[in-house]
Amino acid sequence: MELGVCYYPEHWPSEQWPVDAQRMREMNIRWVRIAEFAWSRIEPSPGEFDWEWLDRAIDTLHAQGLKVVMCTPTATPPKWLVDQMPDMLAVDAQGHQRRFGSRRHYCFSHAGYLEHSRRITRAMAERYGNHTAVAAWQTDNEFGCHNTAISYSDAAATGFRDWLAERYGDVAALNRAWGTVFWSQEYRTFDEVDLPHLTVTEANPSHRLDFQRYSSWAVARFQEVQYQLLKALSPGRPVSHNFMGFYTEFNHHEVAANLDIATWDSYPLGFTQDFFLSAEEKVRYARTGHPDVPAFHHDLYRGMCASVRADAPAHGRWWVMEQQPGPVNWAQWNLAPHDGMVRLWTWQAFAHGAEVVSYFRWRQAPFAQEQMHTGLNRPDFSLDQGGLEALQVGQDLTALSETMPPNELTVRNRVALVFDYDGLWMGQIQPQGKDHNGLALAFRLYSALRQLGLDVDIVSPAAPLAAYELIVLPVSTHISADLLEQLQSSTAQLVFAPRAGSKTLDLHVPLQLAPGPLQDLLGLRVNRVASLPPGFEESGSLLNKACTVTGWFEDLALNGAQTLALLADGRPLVAQNGRACYVAGGLDGASWISLLENRARAAGLTPQRLPADLRVSRIGHHCVALNFSAQAIAWSPTANASVPVLGEASVAARDLSIWRLE
Repeated sequence: MELGVCYYPEHWPSEQWPVDAQRMREMNIRWVRIAEFAWSRIEPSPGEFDWEWLDRAIDTLHAQGLKVVMCTPTATPPKWLVDQMPDMLAVDAQGHQRRFGSRRHYCFSHAGYLEHSRRITRAMAERYGNHTAVAAWQTDNEFGCHNTAISYSDAAATGFRDWLAERYGDVAALNRAWGTVFWSQEYRTFDEVDLPHLTVTEANPSHRLDFQRYSSWAVARFQEVQYQLLKALSPGRPVSHNFMGFYTEFNHHEVAANLDIATWDSYPLGFTQDFFLSAEEKVRYARTGHPDVPAFHHDLYRGMCASVRADAPAHGRWWVMEQQPGPVNWAQWNLAPHDGMVRLWTWQAFAHGAEVVSYFRWRQAPFAQEQMHTGLNRPDFSLDQGGLEALQVGQDLTALSETMPPNELTVRNRVALVFDYDGLWMGQIQPQGKDHNGLALAFRLYSALRQLGLDVDIVSPAAPLAAYELIVLPVSTHISADLLEQLQSSTAQLVFAPRAGSKTLDLHVPLQLAPGPLQDLLGLRVNRVASLPPGFEESGSLLNKACTVTGWFEDLALNGAQTLALLADGRPLVAQNGRACYVAGGLDGASWISLLENRARAAGLTPQRLPADLRVSRIGHHCVALNFSAQAIAWSPTANASVPVLGEASVAARDLSIWRLE
């Protein structure tokens, strides 16, 4: 467990750099990320490199024993490059070309920009690849931020056609996969295929799905070029990328597959305000963030780097590369966190297995777009509240260095939540109900498991599943043959959310009807589906308690499955066939908790309903309890637990306690 910070020496007088570096070391900061937006300073004019300032900055940090995460600067191509190749700019869904003046102004499909990305990456790797201070790399910055993963440019159209030709080989195969006989959409050649936007009504769903897959592939290819160069020219240094929260425009499992470390940028307050949480939740958690928003992403990104490889361990390496230090500038509303939350968020990440938590940023910039985004320090160089709490975490780590050695901090969980980007996209393309949100459902089921005190791995559909006792599949719209074989051979309790197996790989309704290849495992068939408008709900009974269904309902024909819950009119709501359980409608939150608690006990686990806003995690031989509420909570991991190694037996408000488990 180590601390880091994001630093921009190009923003400050060079005489300030030694002071900053010394203060970082004194705060127990070990890693410093630099240069991800510095292309215009590194190469002010075409082919004219100015390394002198960056050499001095790195040497200054190195003199204090700080380790550098060097970044490729490709998220911000300079003006001269855009003027050389104006068609490198991305095009939005309305056909408008984006412009220079902010960041991420490039199209992943543009061959010329890909070559310049290769060129600047090679130049940086040749310069710093073997520098003693450079201990890790980051590719680019936040792929897809500001909705930039998908571009409707001419370059994207050309790339998409080539990708289709490679995927299908024969345009007749494409016509079959897309069902183009419908509405006379058939193509004679791949060159006739346009991008799926600006159509009169909805574009062909299979066409849209393939374009989403192509766009994701283009992101992965863009990164792979940089990754291979960095591994060749900077041996022994891990390569990472910083992903984002609640972002699904590309398949992160595929993009992260070859990375050594997955990192993500954690902004609990901004994500609470900007996404699908209820109005009550946005108020309740306005200054703490929803307890499960950071945790969901910690567990998602812990499952990134390794879990798609056949010979991989269950977990990959992961960091928080940007931790919110105070109010930010980009959310709809930007509140200040309660005192104590920056420390709590930091420890929450460590409790989920983070190797490093790096704060964004060292000092608030007094100019340009992010001048309202706080840092650990204020623009006048004084330490802000986030800096005070980072300092305290540094002291915590020093105090616990012998009690919590790194080799004891392994994560071994028995519950898996399968997260499928392809399945999410299918639901987004054909929601069949305005308010359908697969990502929200995945988050809600994860949150229900966490409220039961269960530790969860979020894994890809290709991840090994044999070690788990309970497997939850919230967005498995399509079931691959490999996943089906794993589920059939598993001994775990299985919980499927609505729509599981409801589409083929090409986004068709399976001829045998939903749940497609799961019919034998689940002992049922879905005869009809209906989306329910806001205000319309069905009532029923689940485990002898009343429940409600909103948003979605499916009529089931049971073929061996038994009912675990019924609607008031007698229709099956939850069906169970052996260890497999299928939910046919949009259950209310309390009922989901009851159902998952029931299935967890059937799996031999010991779920425990936690006090509101308390979350617990086990890591190695330790249990970490995090209190997001405004009141102290009396809780301990066992009835006769000893004194915590950090904190008190009664977990203080917006604080934490750590016990060593014997």
